[in-house]
Amino acid sequence: MADNQKKFNTVMLVDDNEIDNLINQKMIEAANIASHIFTHTGAKSAMEFLKNMERLDVDERVLPDVIFLDIDMPLMDGFQFLDEFEKLSDETRNKCKIIMLTSSINPQDMSKSKKYSYVKQYLNKPLSQDTLDKINI
Repeated sequence: MADNQKKFNTVMLVDDNEIDNLINQKMIEAANIASHIFTHTGAKSAMEFLKNMERLDVDERVLPDVIFLDIDMPLMDGFQFLDEFEKLSDETRNKCKIIMLTSSINPQDMSKSKKYSYVKQYLNKPLSQDTLDKINI
């Protein structure tokens, strides 16, 4: 099966900017690194999705392998999402690797994101072929 060649089964994009989500989705599709892409325009809906997956006790393959997480979002920002993420089950936390994907050039954001063990990389958006090639998690 060709799917075995893909780096990830499922990735999730969390960004309140729909244009960024669309661009990033197109880049991931073009790079052919994931079989499924979920997009959420808010951290709250993304968190609800993950909590529902836990409640339904779904097959862990449905959980995203990678969550591309924006920092600056209304209602719940990326760091608040990370605080909630830490309360999820071990299975979810171990399965989902988080990549901060942001337009922030604030060094405090980068150092703050390093405090979360689940954050594996910090990338500037939008995604590019080059950035996707460099994902190493």
